[in-house]
Amino acid sequence: MKNSVRIEFDEIRSLAFGSILGGTYTAVGSALSYPARMVMIQNYTDALLMFSTDGSTDNFVLGAYSQLILDIATNKTDDSGLYLSAGSKLYVQQEDIPLVGKVYFSVLYGSED
Repeated sequence: MKNSVRIEFDEIRSLAFGSILGGTYTAVGSALSYPARMVMIQNYTDALLMFSTDGSTDNFVLGAYSQLILDIATNKTDDSGLYLSAGSKLYVQQEDIPLVGKVYFSVLYGSED
């Protein structure tokens, strides 16, 4: 019989508006320590921002004061399937110039009981 998998929160990552640059990507905190089952990306700045998972390719935008929640594999009971891999980072750059706020990157991962 397989053990159940418990969902755990990783430490939140953030980047203040003044560190979000134009024309170049900046990492939002450190690399993931565990494969992510669920991620929440919150743009709580006053600007449209571009995001990347490799630091060079434009992957998606988030409008001011908006968020993106990706439920990748919260209901999985093993380590197979779709995950955002350990070692991954999230990067952000300006589309518009933010004057206030932060970007937050929250991650949930699975841990066996």
